[in-house]
Amino acid sequence: MDHVNHTWTQMFILAGFNISGNIRSLAFLGTLCIYLLILGGNLFIIVLVKADSGLSTPMYFFISVLSFLELWYVSTTVLTLLHTLLHGSLPISSTLCFTQLYIFHSLGVTEYYLFCIMALDRYLAICHPLHYHALMSRQVQKCLAGATWMAGSSAALVPVSLTATLPYCLREVDHYTCDLAPLMQLACVDTGWHAEVYTVVNGLINLSTLVIILGFYGGILKAVLKLPSAGSRAKAFSTCSSHITVVTLFYGSAGIVYVGPTAVHSEGRDKFIALVYGFLTPFLNPIIYTLRNKEVREAVRRVTRRIKGQLK
Repeated sequence: MDHVNHTWTQMFILAGFNISGNIRSLAFLGTLCIYLLILGGNLFIIVLVKADSGLSTPMYFFISVLSFLELWYVSTTVLTLLHTLLHGSLPISSTLCFTQLYIFHSLGVTEYYLFCIMALDRYLAICHPLHYHALMSRQVQKCLAGATWMAGSSAALVPVSLTATLPYCLREVDHYTCDLAPLMQLACVDTGWHAEVYTVVNGLINLSTLVIILGFYGGILKAVLKLPSAGSRAKAFSTCSSHITVVTLFYGSAGIVYVGPTAVHSEGRDKFIALVYGFLTPFLNPIIYTLRNKEVREAVRRVTRRIKGQLK
C-alpha cells in the first residue's frame, strides 16, 4: 500500500465492542461497578497499611505499592472502555493514544519487576531472618520500589516508540484501548519485525522475572523444608501463599493474552481476554491480601476500634 501521503495520523477511533444496545448498557454498568470495587479495594489496602503500625513491614509496604500500581494500571484503560461502551466508539488524538499506550505498558512491566521484589522480600524474611530488617530497611524499600518504576518506564520505551513512529493509513482501532497489536494492524508498512521486537522484549521480561521469582521460591522451599516442626513450616509457607496466588493469576492471564494460541486472538476474542487480564488481578488482589490474611483482618479491627473511640 502506498503510504507516501499517510505518514502521520492525527486521530484514531477506538471501536470498542460490537454489542447491542441493551447488552451495552448492562456491560457499562457492570464494568463501572467492577472498577469502583477495584478502586475501593486497593485504596482500602493503601490507607490501611498507612494507618496501622502493625502493618509497617516491608511485605505490606510492597503490597501497598502493588495496590497503587493496580489503580493506575486499570484507570489507564477503564475510562476509554466506559466511553466506548456508552457511545460505541471514541475519537482519540494520536498523542493521547500513544501516551496511554506507554503508560499502560510501563505500568504492566513495572508490575513484573515488583513481583520479583516481593519474592526477594519473602526470601530474605524466611532464609535470612536475623539480617532481614537490616537488609530491608525503609530506605532500601523505597529504592527498590523506585527501581521497579524506572525499569518499567525504560522497558516500555522500545516497543512503544517503534509503534508511535509507524506510518498509519487507517484510523479505526479494533479495541477499547490503544494497544500495540491493534495499532500495528493499521500501519501502511509491514510490521513483522516490529512485532518480533515486541515479542522478544516482552518475552525476555516475562521469562527473566519468572525465573527470578522461581529461584527465590526455590531457596524458600529449601529453607522451609529444613525447619524442625510442621507448624513452623506451615507458618512460613502461609506468609508466601498470597503472593504465590497473585503471581500465578498474573502470569497465567498474561500468558493467555500474549503467548496464547492464535484461535484465542481471532474474531475479536482478544478484546475479551485483554479485559479479563486487565481487570482480574486488580480485582482479586485486595480479596487475596485481606480475606486470606489474619494480620490484615486484625489491623482492620484495630483501626475500627480506634475510629470508634475517636467518634465517642
